[in-house]
Amino acid sequence: MAPPDDHVLWARDLEYAHRGSPALLGVSLGVRQGEILAVAGPRGAGKTTLLSCLSGQLRPQGGEVWFNGVPVHELSPTSRDRLRRERFGWVGESPQLVPELTAWENAALPLLLAGVPGRQARKTVTEWLDRLDIADCARIRPAGLRQAQRQRVALARALAHKPEVLFADEPTAPLHRADRAQVLRTLTTAGRTHAITVVLATHDPEVATLADRTLSLVDGHTTAAPEAVEDDVTCSLSG
Repeated sequence: MAPPDDHVLWARDLEYAHRGSPALLGVSLGVRQGEILAVAGPRGAGKTTLLSCLSGQLRPQGGEVWFNGVPVHELSPTSRDRLRRERFGWVGESPQLVPELTAWENAALPLLLAGVPGRQARKTVTEWLDRLDIADCARIRPAGLRQAQRQRVALARALAHKPEVLFADEPTAPLHRADRAQVLRTLTTAGRTHAITVVLATHDPEVATLADRTLSLVDGHTTAAPEAVEDDVTCSLSG
């Protein structure tokens, strides 16, 4: 079955198990261009595994993943790496910054790897660092930054090359309330103003309210109200 034309991301009957322990059990969903979808559920529900399959980090052991008509589940590891580098962005609970690089260098990595000239890359990431209120940290290495600052650098890195899809896996989990609000505001505003599709995994109901829709995941299964399911392969929740 071909994915609907108006879906930038589409998945059907995804299955994945970690060392025999099921993480996804027949998950299906569709996400439209520029939409912010929250994947909500408790820790251990399968949210990270779902985002990893959708983004090509993991190849599902069953089911299909399509991105703009491309069967991600059939791509080679090299092609999936290229897709993640050029078309996707990722920010997780841990920033995973390069300790030897400054904040702006970390944020500019996707641009520099894509061959963008250094001056242009620096200008672009400086704008993102400024939006995240950490422009004054541009020359500081990760060890000299607070956790909240490191997480904002990671978000700037994920957004710098204006990805078509941004995968955000519990990006605010390690942050205090005020820092969490700032990061979420920037993330959702960037998605809407730059037409970036956002798939946001969270266990926090308050975070999920910022999305256009919410898909609930429990023990590897999606749960949805009957009236919110658009067809037999696209799961939508009211939100």
